[in-house]
Amino acid sequence: MQSYKIPYSKTKQFSNLVIDYLANDEKLEPFISDFPNIDSFEKQIAEKQNYPVNRDVLVSVLKEQNKEFNLTEISNDNIDLLFSEDAFTVTTGHQLCLFAGPLYFTYKIISIINLAEELKEKYPTNNFVPVFWMATEDHDFEEIKSINLFGKKVNWESEQEGAVGKMKLNGIAKIIQELEGKLGDNEHANNLIELFKNAYLNYAILADATRYLVNELFGKYGIVIIDGDDKKLKNEFVPIMKNDILNNSYKSKIEGTSGRLYENYKAQAFFRDINFFKLSEGKRELITAGIPESEIENHPELFSPNVLMRPLYQESILPNIAYVGGGAEVAYWMQLRDVFTNENIPMPLLVLRNSAMLISDKQKQKFKSLGFEINDLFSAIDELKKQYVLSNSKEDITLNIEKCELEDLYNKLLLKTNDKGLQASVNASHQKQLKLFEKFEQKLIRLEKKKHENALNTISKIKQQLFPENGLQERFDNFIPFYLKEGENFIEMLKDNLDPLDTNFVVLSY
Repeated sequence: MQSYKIPYSKTKQFSNLVIDYLANDEKLEPFISDFPNIDSFEKQIAEKQNYPVNRDVLVSVLKEQNKEFNLTEISNDNIDLLFSEDAFTVTTGHQLCLFAGPLYFTYKIISIINLAEELKEKYPTNNFVPVFWMATEDHDFEEIKSINLFGKKVNWESEQEGAVGKMKLNGIAKIIQELEGKLGDNEHANNLIELFKNAYLNYAILADATRYLVNELFGKYGIVIIDGDDKKLKNEFVPIMKNDILNNSYKSKIEGTSGRLYENYKAQAFFRDINFFKLSEGKRELITAGIPESEIENHPELFSPNVLMRPLYQESILPNIAYVGGGAEVAYWMQLRDVFTNENIPMPLLVLRNSAMLISDKQKQKFKSLGFEINDLFSAIDELKKQYVLSNSKEDITLNIEKCELEDLYNKLLLKTNDKGLQASVNASHQKQLKLFEKFEQKLIRLEKKKHENALNTISKIKQQLFPENGLQERFDNFIPFYLKEGENFIEMLKDNLDPLDTNFVVLSY
């Protein structure tokens, strides 16, 4: 792969908060522990060493959750390392997307793997474990039930409700059969189908299938997968559960922090009096009131944190020093700064996950043959077309010279009088004539575009392929088409070219 780096601000695809965060804007200092760079982890390590985490429970649960899975030696070793006070985690989390969902699911996991390796190199006396937090308690089935493949949706239809991790895999065999017909008969396609069959046909629920899939794709890099839907882990979180559910202790803190943060930025996560759901068979229901304290103490497994409580849960049970997430995740973690301080829980460094675009050599060569550079990919289609037409017209079809001459003429007319009313009339006439010039210029450009129809169609096609539905490719496309071309090397190639501490968007040609 050939790598091209583009500042996030130049892509016009990211929020002001993300752009400011990457620029270490001082406005964001009150909402974070520190800006993420390799040196700032030294302080983070020291802070987390002083925070008590029940490592015995953590390792016991990880071993129990993974006992039915054939983990790699390095993943098993990483679990054992967590017994030690000098071992820390770097974590990302995500919903249980079908067939690994959109590409950024993969980018997230590669980001934590690479960050763990970078930290080990910088701080060799410590150990760093990449942890993937499965959001098994999420109940938004609509968001995970489909993937986009070759421009079309592949859907898993199911009437099941409640936490997605416990959903049975009825109906996925039919989808895999359909994929067999679409992917063709070659080594890479056959490997993928075997992977999906082993994941979704050999396990009963979505959580187990996802665990198998992630382990198979990333196990050789030592990934450790954790499911927070566990009674022993939640028992460690009971004090905070009670504070929120019984006393509504966090609303005012979150409200205050959010208010200050969103004086400058768009609001991200909605906070409530109670930020927990209650789990039951096939249901995950918002708690509004009326929970006995004894029920929380005796059955913590029935209580599920919402998006704003999950970070506190994660940091209570993991020796974690960094959370790697997308822009929206970084934003809602910032809403919790005062709660972390209030609970004396070290807030991890927030690391923006890698964002990337994959462009084939064929697409790249076509785009460059039209006279563009890689940076131009992020320009609007109409702007690219206009740029191409103006660059390839035999004559100057702009009216820039004529507009300047028109301005000179009207400036001379203004000098003929001091009458304010007459000058206003002259200015109005100038603007009217300028609009006529602009309309005429657009007609000239449209006529010229017809001469370059093939090239302009190529521009549209490339833009639509790389920005499906006018969004980033990573939020739309699945990894399957790229794996079909590169096989197992695809993951390795991404790993070699993504650095979570590099503050640039990456375009990768393959």
